[in-house]
Amino acid sequence: MLSAKSLFQEILDNDASFRLFCSIAASGESQGGWENGRIAALVPGSERALAPKIARHGADEDKHGRIFNALLRKRGLRPVDVPPDTDYTMLLERHGIGLAHERLRADQPLTVPDLVTYLAHSRVTEQRASEQMELLRKHFGDDPDVGRAVRMISHDEDNHLAYCHEELLRFARSGHGRTIQRTLRACALAEIRIYRDVSLAVMAHMGRILGWSKARAAVLAAGIHAVYAYERLGGWRRMVTLSMPERRNALGGPATPAPEFV
Repeated sequence: MLSAKSLFQEILDNDASFRLFCSIAASGESQGGWENGRIAALVPGSERALAPKIARHGADEDKHGRIFNALLRKRGLRPVDVPPDTDYTMLLERHGIGLAHERLRADQPLTVPDLVTYLAHSRVTEQRASEQMELLRKHFGDDPDVGRAVRMISHDEDNHLAYCHEELLRFARSGHGRTIQRTLRACALAEIRIYRDVSLAVMAHMGRILGWSKARAAVLAAGIHAVYAYERLGGWRRMVTLSMPERRNALGGPATPAPEFV
């Protein structure tokens, strides 16, 4: 029976597919670490109190990249080049979601609207990351090989999502509410389309590695399109609502260390 657990198990059990999975994940996390690090360095003076939290966010993402690379080393594997059609982070940037890398490479301080854009983008993408890691934690949280890594990354992603909610609500109270909602909506609608395309690309690459039949590949593709249809019809709204999280000041302290195998 085809299920999320059986699909992930098949990918994890095969060295070549596991190598591609971890390489894609490590690349995306490392890119997120760089972006947050640059944003923290460019925070305007009026928002300097936010800089340590952004830096903590970046440190967490860097840690996640190291964890995925360490999982590869643990199996005697090395990362592979990430196929461009599976590069979720770069595709978002290329479609104008979040702050442009050209902007982040400049040494000009960001503005408050820039920070709102960054946080709205993060709120949408961290929703996706939190949901994906919750799924992995549900099925593989007790796995002897990847369980510890999955639990740690899942906890961090929940912290990141809580932080985005709290900071966006703070900016909304200071008069940026309409801009936040407009930006969140644009980000969410773009993200669900890019997530669909990336998911199709990842499954196509995995199918070639694992030798899936055309019928099985078609079933998986249909499932991805069904998820997109649900999200396009209204599921995207879960990515734009804001509520005060139970985890307050979730990024207010130092980053937790990576597991010992890193």
